[in-house]
Amino acid sequence: MDSDRLYDIFIIGGGINGCGIARDASGRGLSVSLAEMNDLASATSSASTKLFHGGLRYLEYFEIGLVRKALKEREVLLSAMPHISWPMRFVLPYHSDMRFEGETPTSRLMNVFMPWMRGRRPAWLIRLGLFLYDHLGGRKILPGTRTLNLRMDPAGQPLKRKFAKAYEYSDCWVEDARLVVLNARDAAERGAEILTRTRVTGAERTGDHWTVTLERGGRTETRRAKVLVNAGGPWVEKVVRGIAHIETQESIRLVRGSHIVVPKLYDHDRCYFFQGEDGRIIFSIPYEETFTLIGTTDMDHGDDPAGPVCTEAEQDYLCAFASNYFDKPVTRDQVVWTYSGVRPLYNDGAKSAQAATRDYVLSLNSEGPPILSVFGGKITTYRKLSEAALAKIAPFLAPARGDWTAGVALAGGDFTVGAAPSLGAMLKLDHPFLSDYTCRRMARAYGTEAAKIVAGASRAEDLGRAFGAGLTEREVDWLMAKEFARTAEDVVWRRSKLGLRMTVEEIAALDVWMKERAGA
Repeated sequence: MDSDRLYDIFIIGGGINGCGIARDASGRGLSVSLAEMNDLASATSSASTKLFHGGLRYLEYFEIGLVRKALKEREVLLSAMPHISWPMRFVLPYHSDMRFEGETPTSRLMNVFMPWMRGRRPAWLIRLGLFLYDHLGGRKILPGTRTLNLRMDPAGQPLKRKFAKAYEYSDCWVEDARLVVLNARDAAERGAEILTRTRVTGAERTGDHWTVTLERGGRTETRRAKVLVNAGGPWVEKVVRGIAHIETQESIRLVRGSHIVVPKLYDHDRCYFFQGEDGRIIFSIPYEETFTLIGTTDMDHGDDPAGPVCTEAEQDYLCAFASNYFDKPVTRDQVVWTYSGVRPLYNDGAKSAQAATRDYVLSLNSEGPPILSVFGGKITTYRKLSEAALAKIAPFLAPARGDWTAGVALAGGDFTVGAAPSLGAMLKLDHPFLSDYTCRRMARAYGTEAAKIVAGASRAEDLGRAFGAGLTEREVDWLMAKEFARTAEDVVWRRSKLGLRMTVEEIAALDVWMKERAGA
């Protein structure tokens, strides 16, 4: 029985950090068990702005090391997952009223040496920041910054006429929830035990190991492990104090980031980086072909990480912010979906949520069998975080393989950057009964594995029941067998975003079918 087995590592938390560590550790030959109380990526890791980025605005806080680390990772990750991640160009419109965000280190220097600017961001400073952004990370694939004339470039068409100039730079898009699931799947294929919908109710040091108590499917189970990794995300502090019963001086700052989705606002495929007159920033991003994603907010969230929602005030704020740039106002009645996540930032005593560090802190307690707690972090640096976590706990485990994940493709990602559209075209050629949209979507979601999902089908009926928006029984079976999906919500809001295209009735019918399938 697994309760008798002594694992090398037990991981609490099925977000990007937990699943990233599980994958890395399993690939080193270590035995791993991971428990997630809900679905994989059901909290913060599916509620990001969906970007692999260096964090341009962090340069104002002199977070040079964090930005360099993230920039180096962009292309490493892009090469390993060109189906769920791809390059994007970001347009940063400039106007003379742009201001710094509160009291940043850069703004304080500017106030001393250029007091006549009165908190405004000069164009030369933005261009300097973009020059650093282009060169800090050893960029090889992504194109560099260029200046746009918004009177001539299509990017200026949807904007107010007062914006005549912009800078265009590179970052990357990522399907965040799929990134988590594919890391978990890779870990499982390398031997890890991945337990979803499994709540950890207790963990205690028992001699030379941890005994972890679980609740799964109405039953109580235990696991034993030499090392406990606390990747609880917003619950990391609660795990330390309430589950492992360890007193700590370290804490997290819960910051809520909310987003809105509206019908497509413009025809080109570039994103916008908007700066407000208060210094804050938001992105406007082409989303799921026929929508636009706008976010994020940065609000202190309090102590309860459960159930964050995008409030009416946040929706109004994002609409008003975007309307300062777009010629046609963005209004609340356009909003078709919202989502919100709580980021567990390491509490470094910053005055504002925007100023709190986005870098991670790994805290090791080795007063007995070790526990490693992960505070903070960015989705872009999850792989480096995983390597650092394994380095921290390596002294407590038998010798294992060294770092290995750089450049190793996730499932379906074994093709060159930029070739996903060709995969979609091949899928359409081989299966002409599939819609163009479904072929594009499946190529982006599954990469080279999309052909395996529909293999042998020569007509729509061969794929089984149609649930709506191109989702079929064959695909849902794949998601249940390979990607840990158990409910309709798992499928239409995390493994995909088909919830934007399916009716409430279609989603409910899918949920009933999946529950019957799981119980069969």
